Amino acid sequence: MPAEAAAGEGASSSDAALTEVVVVAPTAQRGAGVSLDLVPSAASVVNGEALSGSGPASVLGGLNDRLAGVVLDEAQGDDLQPNLLYRGFEASPLAGDGQGLAVYLGGVRFNQPFGDTVNWDLIPDLAVDRMELMGSNPAFGLNALGGSLSIRLKDGFGYSGAAAELGGGSHGKVQGGFEFGRTVGSTALYVAGQGLNDAGWRQHSPSRAGQVYADLGWKRGGSELHLNLMAAHTDLTGNGVSPVELLAVDRTAVFTYPDTTRNRFERVAATGSTALGGGWSLQGTAYYDHFHQITLNGDAADAAPCPGDATVLCDSSGAALTGPGGAPVSNFVTASPYAAQFPAYAAGGPYSVLNTTVTVTDGYGAALQAERAAPVFGRLNHLLVGAGYDGASTSFSASTRLGALTLARGFAGPGVLLDLADGSVAPVGVTSASDSYGVYVSDTLEATRRLSLTLSGRYGAARTALHDQLGTSLNGAHLFQRFNPAAGATLRLGRGMTAYAGYAEASRAPTPAELSCASPQAPCTLTNFFVADPALKQVVARTVEAGLRGHRAYGDVKLDWSAGVYRTDLADDIQFVASPVLGRDYFTNIGRTRRQGVEAGLSVATGPWSLFASYAYVDATYRTALTLDGGQNPAADAQGLIHVRPGDHITSIPDHSLKFGGEYRSASGWSLGVNGRYAGRQYLSGDPANQAPPTKPYWLLNLEGRYPITRRIALRGWLQNLADARYASFGAFSPTSSVPILQAPTASNPRSLSPGQPIAGFAGLRISF
Repeated sequence: MPAEAAAGEGASSSDAALTEVVVVAPTAQRGAGVSLDLVPSAASVVNGEALSGSGPASVLGGLNDRLAGVVLDEAQGDDLQPNLLYRGFEASPLAGDGQGLAVYLGGVRFNQPFGDTVNWDLIPDLAVDRMELMGSNPAFGLNALGGSLSIRLKDGFGYSGAAAELGGGSHGKVQGGFEFGRTVGSTALYVAGQGLNDAGWRQHSPSRAGQVYADLGWKRGGSELHLNLMAAHTDLTGNGVSPVELLAVDRTAVFTYPDTTRNRFERVAATGSTALGGGWSLQGTAYYDHFHQITLNGDAADAAPCPGDATVLCDSSGAALTGPGGAPVSNFVTASPYAAQFPAYAAGGPYSVLNTTVTVTDGYGAALQAERAAPVFGRLNHLLVGAGYDGASTSFSASTRLGALTLARGFAGPGVLLDLADGSVAPVGVTSASDSYGVYVSDTLEATRRLSLTLSGRYGAARTALHDQLGTSLNGAHLFQRFNPAAGATLRLGRGMTAYAGYAEASRAPTPAELSCASPQAPCTLTNFFVADPALKQVVARTVEAGLRGHRAYGDVKLDWSAGVYRTDLADDIQFVASPVLGRDYFTNIGRTRRQGVEAGLSVATGPWSLFASYAYVDATYRTALTLDGGQNPAADAQGLIHVRPGDHITSIPDHSLKFGGEYRSASGWSLGVNGRYAGRQYLSGDPANQAPPTKPYWLLNLEGRYPITRRIALRGWLQNLADARYASFGAFSPTSSVPILQAPTASNPRSLSPGQPIAGFAGLRISF
């Protein structure tokens, strides 16, 4: 959806009917900003009202319901852990995904240092004031390959009052929250908290989450200072994809479990700004955060009684499974309840594994920016010069335990610790230290009354050092550095219409997680088992884009629209690819890839009515021929390989997306709204050669409403998936032949999907004080 905007200074008299100027920040720092009409790239703004609608505030919902080019997929099967895609680039909590979006929360980088991951569950949605989504801009630093998302949090100067909300509904979901804001003289306080308990609509899939946020602000004259604290505690279950033959029997079923993620996060940050005179101002940020994550991942095991000695276990190649010190692992499951239906387990098994990881990261950093908004040679000019540093130290450990497989395909422990002689499965302990430095400059000049020119660039250097705590194979140090330029122009065409065009370069350095898992001889699991340290190249993106946007008032009708095209070419793209070891993969540079497409959006507001619609097409392709291990892909050749050709589509990216909606708000305060979206097909993860059928396109329709019981109490309700569509937002392949399925004993198809939630209803109260 296009942001509501108006022409800035220098607009013609024909634009005078416009009443609002939307300002966006061209960097992560919160300065004076520039008019949206001067930005030479796609840009969208979502405010706090659009985040909540008639239900609890939701960052992901606000983005997914309205903005062109934004799509969510639930690869984990948990709506608190989705992958967010914009123009085919991801911001994801999964360490196995290439992170192509830079995310900032309250002016502080939110991509986690160890894997550049984005943990959406940590964000205090209720405290979010505004979000700005922009195309590629090097000023946002690492990971801004496809764009950047800047999330601004509330403070006591902007929010005054108090409110509490509580609601619940289908599948045992209960959630609530509160917020309070007050200004006294030059000081302001804002506090918010929220909590959620969700039993989950799928089996073995409960989740809990809680977040709190507080901001203490001071403002006097041209100076402002804020100190804010944030904490989050979440315990999430995302059991991922299930084989299609199992879903045909029971759509709530999970393939293997547990798959849990426990996150703890605390952050303290200080931000400030001051006017220096002569059009100059200064902004700064400093922060420290602590992140603690534990993952438990139950999975299929490559284990069976050895052909020559049924008292010990071997893998499918006949190699003996060993524990600490090289001791052979005994065949300890000898009376399996599976044996009656699956005679192959009469001698022992089946087995499962539990992969456990612990990640502890301390992050810290600071940024300083000077801004000057003043005429140059009689022309309006906006100059930004800044520098930033982000550092982190991380301790990572991982292990795999072998246990029995329960009848529900869960892990039964305590199990036996695995430590294989070839190193493919072994305990891991590693520490990493990362340092990222950047300096940037951006200048926007209104060259004429209608034409504006922007030049910018950023030099960045990223250093990563790894230290193996159990040996030496992970030791290593890596330095990546690059200057990324950008240039663009905007042209006011009159009647509220602006044309823009731009070119930008951006890059991302391989993360400690990727550098530590880049060998096909020593692969890792999706939960990051790192056992080798070969070098990877940094990823470089080059983007060209152009478009039109407009905003105009016709009496009481307000119209906003946008349309654009883009192409981003990546060199040395990094992808997590399959290895010959069951359930384990590795990172590698795969050469060139491309993401290109079109976007369009429209919103109309008149009186009590508001309507919106947006459309996006993404063509994401490989541009380099590749030969990769086929993993569980049934289309692999006799050697177990798949062959990718230039032009094959990148997996897990829907080609088409369409969104639409409308709302009626009565003068008495009640409202009723409807929104829907369409997502096109996508090829399954693990099928880069596009040989398996893609997922099916799907439509979703949602309904929401609000009714004021009193002046301070409002009843809110919402229905999701009103038509009860059966759909999947993500697909992959599972080792179906390695795991017995009692509900589908003849299952052999590895095709697996992450099923979407069926129809669900929720209701709640919001009380304002």
